[in-house]
Amino acid sequence: MRCLLTAMIAAAISVPALADDWPQFRGPNCSGISVETAPLPVEFSATEGVTWSADLGDGIGSPVVAAGRVFTTGMIDEQTVGLYAFDVKTGQQLWVRKWPTGDLDEIHKTNSHAATTPAADANRVYFYFSTLGLLAVDAKTGADVWQKDLPVPYFVFKWGAGMSPVLYDDLVLFCQDDDLAPAFYAFDKKTGDLRWKDDRSDMAVNYSHPVVAHTPTGDEIVIGGTGLLVGYDPKTGKRLWTARTLLRNIKTTPVVQDGVIYISLQSGGIANQWLASVDRAETGNSDGKLTKDEIQAFVGKRPVPEAFYKKTFDRGDLNKDGQLEGKELDAAFLSPGNFAGATFESKNPADEYILAVKPGGRGDVTKTHVLWKHPTKYTDHIVSPLIADGRMLLIKGGGIATCFETESGTPLYGPERIQNAGDYFASPVMGDGKIYVASENGNVVVLKNAADLEVLAVNDVGEAILANPAISDGALFIRTRSKLLRID
Repeated sequence: MRCLLTAMIAAAISVPALADDWPQFRGPNCSGISVETAPLPVEFSATEGVTWSADLGDGIGSPVVAAGRVFTTGMIDEQTVGLYAFDVKTGQQLWVRKWPTGDLDEIHKTNSHAATTPAADANRVYFYFSTLGLLAVDAKTGADVWQKDLPVPYFVFKWGAGMSPVLYDDLVLFCQDDDLAPAFYAFDKKTGDLRWKDDRSDMAVNYSHPVVAHTPTGDEIVIGGTGLLVGYDPKTGKRLWTARTLLRNIKTTPVVQDGVIYISLQSGGIANQWLASVDRAETGNSDGKLTKDEIQAFVGKRPVPEAFYKKTFDRGDLNKDGQLEGKELDAAFLSPGNFAGATFESKNPADEYILAVKPGGRGDVTKTHVLWKHPTKYTDHIVSPLIADGRMLLIKGGGIATCFETESGTPLYGPERIQNAGDYFASPVMGDGKIYVASENGNVVVLKNAADLEVLAVNDVGEAILANPAISDGALFIRTRSKLLRID
């Protein structure tokens, strides 16, 4: 009854989002670009320029801002996750929600169980956690509004859950491409009712968020996946078009600007990924083959679900000898009819490139809507591109920048160092003519938004950053592994 009442009240007092809100992963339409014009800081540190800070549990999900409130998440302890709300100007904690997580799978040490970014509007905060599913709470009070159970994702490579909800119109969009039950969901914002679902069993593991493309025939939801860029009808979830332009998996998120979809991509062939991760691990035997025993030894004590073997291993074991070798690896871990680039037979262990695709087509648009596609050695497999003022900026691990004009993908500058040779997991964000590039080593590089590389400052905030900074209210919000900072 309490949940129903909360939902009814929220629906009755709906308030539109503010222009300078940063409501979801990487801000407006996942673009990384702020639309406000207030001056933003150039030089700062862990103390200098910090208007307020808040201590949090471990986490790498990004902060979001909506209607004067900042929301972020953190692991309060090993089996408790928290969702926090702060006043955007004062940093006063408005509320915190805590949920027991139950038993959690082992994940890569770089990751955190609090890895996803909430989405928010003036009424509700939408939050995903692997064992809790997708839930909505009241933005003012943190009270329950609705909760939807989803299949707990399974990742053999221990990358862990990292996908975040994205808002569109009256929908909450959520895509989870895991090793067991990949799917794309659209839920009603107010009620949590499932509007539609797309079974993505033709996908391997991906970490690419949905973005919105406006076309003369209506809006489309666009998501990258294994081998495919897919355009969806937002009303029905029907696949309107596909472009066979991608690779084994995608961890970057496309950016839409001026009616064009831009993508940077780096990925390895499926055979190479499985052999490198499992066969050549300490638990494997490095014989160029893969067995169920090797997979189980790599995963650890928890049994690998039999459903995973039926979906993959058994399909690929063409000669039924109990091991996968050569092209059997492709057959096992790539869906029939969707053999992404860099297969075993291609002898190409990895590939990387940038491309531009025009939305609005129907069916297979690979030959009709790909505007350009260029190989490059300087994409990153996690860091998404920044598209602004007719330029595509790429940041690669080690602090290497390259820039291309977006009309045809012609290089403008780079590769050049940005004076910070760290590892990068956060994608660049921009506001007030400044580009902020946060590194795992705790430095935030500030670049001038220009056709030539110009480093304005390198700022040390004292702790690792894997989350995308947020820009709102004339300030920069940075989530380190244990703190949230407002910097003016």
